[in-house]
Amino acid sequence: MTQPLVTILDDEPEIRRILTDVLEDAGFRTQSFSRAREFEAALNRVTPDVCLVDLSLPDTDGLALVHRLALEQGAAVIIISGRAQVQDRVTGLELGADDYITKPFDPAEVVARIRARLRNPRSQTSHSDTAIFNGWIAHFDRYVLEDGAGVETPFSHAEGEVLRLFLESPKRLISRAQMQESLGGAAGDSFDRAMDVRISRLRTKLGEDPKNPRVIKTIYGAGYIFLGDVSWK
Repeated sequence: MTQPLVTILDDEPEIRRILTDVLEDAGFRTQSFSRAREFEAALNRVTPDVCLVDLSLPDTDGLALVHRLALEQGAAVIIISGRAQVQDRVTGLELGADDYITKPFDPAEVVARIRARLRNPRSQTSHSDTAIFNGWIAHFDRYVLEDGAGVETPFSHAEGEVLRLFLESPKRLISRAQMQESLGGAAGDSFDRAMDVRISRLRTKLGEDPKNPRVIKTIYGAGYIFLGDVSWK
């Protein structure tokens, strides 16, 4: 079996060295880059399994890059940044990052977070990559939602994981604990905020009234229920 590929984008040589050493010791293949232009050129040749991206880059806006990666790449995107403010974390997750790790970090935690992201429920399902529900078509192979008029709205890798989880268990309560077990990540406030952001963005893309959502219902103190009839093709 081919080892998962992790790409590292950080302009600090010591950070790249530490991440490369610990990830290769853990059984991953790695590629590291100091500039965004080199990193993006490499993505034209190969799609990694996970992208580790610093936000403070000398040649581009890190958040804008994360957003492009989330929409265009099939890889999971994990931000590793010295920006520790809550707003930076929320913004990164809103733009499509799968996880956010602050510097200084424990290398073992980075390995654990990557392994959690690679425990993807879609690899364990026989469903295809297209789901039809409530007048929408979700194309998971292209990361887009298509409405009845054929208008397409892109969604990120992280949003797609949550949407697929809902579509595979319609009309059933999904607790926060079940989401954490299925999607990976460390339980706690950080995971809960990430789920809140992703669900809010999915509701917006589905045209939901944020005060009275009718498709993704919140059951306070228990979890969520996706209300709709789903078919796969």
